[in-house]
Amino acid sequence: MNEQNILEKYDRQGGAQVHQIPLSFKAAKAVRGAGKTAVLFTAGVFTIFPFLWMVLSALKTKAEVMDVTQFFPASPQWQNFRSVLFESPLLRYIGNSLFVSTATVGLQLVTGAMITYAMVFMTFRGRKALFALIMGTYMLPTAATYIPSYIILADWNMLNTYRGLIISSMVSIFGIFLLRQAFMQVPAGMIEAARIDGASHWQILWKIVAPMTKSSFITFILMSFITCYNNYMWPSLITDSPELSLVSQGLRRFFIEGGAYGTEWPLVMAGSTLIVVPLLILFGFTQKWFINGIGGDTGMKG
Repeated sequence: MNEQNILEKYDRQGGAQVHQIPLSFKAAKAVRGAGKTAVLFTAGVFTIFPFLWMVLSALKTKAEVMDVTQFFPASPQWQNFRSVLFESPLLRYIGNSLFVSTATVGLQLVTGAMITYAMVFMTFRGRKALFALIMGTYMLPTAATYIPSYIILADWNMLNTYRGLIISSMVSIFGIFLLRQAFMQVPAGMIEAARIDGASHWQILWKIVAPMTKSSFITFILMSFITCYNNYMWPSLITDSPELSLVSQGLRRFFIEGGAYGTEWPLVMAGSTLIVVPLLILFGFTQKWFINGIGGDTGMKG
């Protein structure tokens, strides 16, 4: 007999209060709560430890970083952050990544929403086959697309340009899948009513469907932005100029590959910490909608 059944039994027998539940059940509930807390705390420690280690390493000397027995810095080296900020091109790399990521995500949002709207709310022959084909491309290893994409960009004279980097990533298969799951929860009757009232497909998409599936849109934006911001391999293949480097390329080129600091790991860790800051700020502002989007909440009430 579970706790709910016991509560109902006590209520039937005279409206017993919660404090009249046998102590054994209270103890069992407390143990379950403590167990959940312990599991979440352990998972949280493992999750935050890499970031904490990175920040502490940024405040150490090189000798302290190489000494695995020393976890905390003897004396915080705040000048590491000053050196990275004012004596390196890191801020330019961050600006490059923010620009490319914002432009790419904006295009992915428009193309993904339009494709998804057509597959969900428009009727045409081969609609299911089109979705199967799109999802089939998601199974391809990303590296398998590098050579044909490189050849196409070379033919269009878009190598070593932001245009090539942005256009080559303007469609997100994951975004199409995520938005499709949300769009399918929008009542078809509402879409038909909007059409009867004379609304165009563009108006229905952005004035009716998008607001109702806001959580999924924000989840898509956040995950796609993080992916673009951290991307390393593809930008490294099509951009050679140091002035066009994104954060992942710039961090390696300037701080590790015989650059101004060589292998000064405290500076590398300081740079990595600063690179993560925009993502933490973005997640802090979108956390509520991100969690709702992952849970499949479209903002509609039943």
